[in-house]
Amino acid sequence: MDRRRLLAATAAGLTVTTAGCLASAVTDNEGQSGDETDSSGNEIEVQATGEVETEPDEAVASIGIEATGDSAEEVSDELAARSETLRETFDDLEIPDERIESGRYEVRTRYEESGYVGTHQFQVEIDDVDRVGEIIDASAAAGADDIGRVNFTLSDELRAEVRDEAIDSALENADDEAAHIADNRGVELTGTKSVSTSNADVQPVRYDASTTAAESDGGAAPTTDIDSGPVTVRASATVVYSFE
Repeated sequence: MDRRRLLAATAAGLTVTTAGCLASAVTDNEGQSGDETDSSGNEIEVQATGEVETEPDEAVASIGIEATGDSAEEVSDELAARSETLRETFDDLEIPDERIESGRYEVRTRYEESGYVGTHQFQVEIDDVDRVGEIIDASAAAGADDIGRVNFTLSDELRAEVRDEAIDSALENADDEAAHIADNRGVELTGTKSVSTSNADVQPVRYDASTTAAESDGGAAPTTDIDSGPVTVRASATVVYSFE
């Protein structure tokens, strides 16, 4: 899959940067003038954000089964049998065991009807996002009837790479904002006194797979094609500049 990286130079990003300016140029200390002026205390502090968009290279799908019965034992037995079928399907799809996490499991009394209801949910990590539709269709065909949200996200390696790009974007925005403030105040930036950054915020793309599964259940429908769209990574930086 081609990965597109788009630096988010949007009006919203500029607004955040502008709103994040915590201090502007400070006048020289009273009583000092000319070459004797100590500019070490003159600071401009800027907070800025940077965004990068990239195509996801990983997905996490919520896939499970539901069962009802007259007794808790009957429901538990059905969940066990259908879970085994679902796991066999995951094996056929060549999904490694370490990428399948057994999630929520419960058997409880039905509140408005007699009998019991149970659920067994699996979280399936998919390292090839082009296969998400195929895996959803195969799971539905194997009896999965509790297919929920798919989160398209980034692997650890790609997350670290894009995080650096988002930080670079935030620092570039901070430099631009500080230069604008200095120009407006008629002063000259002389260096950077301190820099701090935050952890990058990854915003996964969420896709509701329940409708897709319902449309493909029990038939010979072609493999579902899901276009996730880009994942957004945001980072922020606080930079303190000196000026004279």
